[in-house]
Amino acid sequence: MNKFLAEIMEQPQALEKTLQYYLSEEGKSLLEKVKNGIDTNQFEQIVFTGMGSSYFTSIAASTLFNNLGIHSFSINASELLHYNSSILTKKTLLICFSQSGESFEIIELLKKLPTSVFCVAISNEENSTLAKSANIILPSKAGKEEMTSTKTYVSTTLVSFIVGWSLAGKWNDEKINSIKTLIKNFKLNLESYHSWVDNAISFIGDMPALSIIARGPGISTAYQSGLMFKETTKIPAFGVLGGEFRHGPMEMVQEGFKSILFASKGKTLLQSIKMAEDIALLGGKVILITNAQLNIANDNILILPIEAQNDFLFSIQSIIPIQLFIDSYTKNKGYEAGNFIVGAKVTMVE
Repeated sequence: MNKFLAEIMEQPQALEKTLQYYLSEEGKSLLEKVKNGIDTNQFEQIVFTGMGSSYFTSIAASTLFNNLGIHSFSINASELLHYNSSILTKKTLLICFSQSGESFEIIELLKKLPTSVFCVAISNEENSTLAKSANIILPSKAGKEEMTSTKTYVSTTLVSFIVGWSLAGKWNDEKINSIKTLIKNFKLNLESYHSWVDNAISFIGDMPALSIIARGPGISTAYQSGLMFKETTKIPAFGVLGGEFRHGPMEMVQEGFKSILFASKGKTLLQSIKMAEDIALLGGKVILITNAQLNIANDNILILPIEAQNDFLFSIQSIIPIQLFIDSYTKNKGYEAGNFIVGAKVTMVE
């Protein structure tokens, strides 16, 4: 088993360790510190930021917070550093995501951050520069990761969701049990992937380019999927907001067009299914990853079902088929996924 696949297979343990940490007294204390910080400072805005996978995680986090009535927005750390730093005031709660805690843009942002800004860090490295600079460090418990982000991505996303539920007074037995079910589903998905992966690779065929379409919190997974494809297969793959796809990108669709579409039960399921059907009608191929029970008979649509319980847990669990597809696809091409050739695991230059 190569390192990339090994780290994929370690995700249930990473999620379990993360859950257990925030059920421990230490984890509960940190969640309470965040709540007390918000109550004490009476922040006017919550800003999420990060780079790469961490930025994508921030999008899902902000979507959850807004759905819980906790108003927030996410912004890329480089854009925040160079063009939007004026939004960082003493009335800002800044939540920084960085799996390593050493990403160049995050460190530069910390150097310029007014001391009056309250900063919460979500990171896999508790002794990193980010962790030491923040007012509060909320660790993910993914363990050491060497390859393209897999277990750190799902673990940091889970941490951000736990924080949101905690602040909204919804971190309860129901949510805890839903995460336990998520972990169980991860294990089942990882055990059964041989039953579908070869068929999916055969279905999609050659990919000169790939569009990955999603809505809501799932867009974080679409962006992360695009990043993994670019890093590992070197294919130009791009996450696209489902609502934006008809506003221009639909013109690309014809025979030979390849796509992956995430369709979760929830507010925009019908729109997502219609999108998949329209792409297929125009001759494009769609791998449709969904937690809905669908009866679609179309040679241009391949359905990959998962058992995620809602939009937000779907955004975590639905990354598994992508990870496993990439690992098998690269093996079929004769090389190993996850190695960096031009860049590195941690980006230290802008």
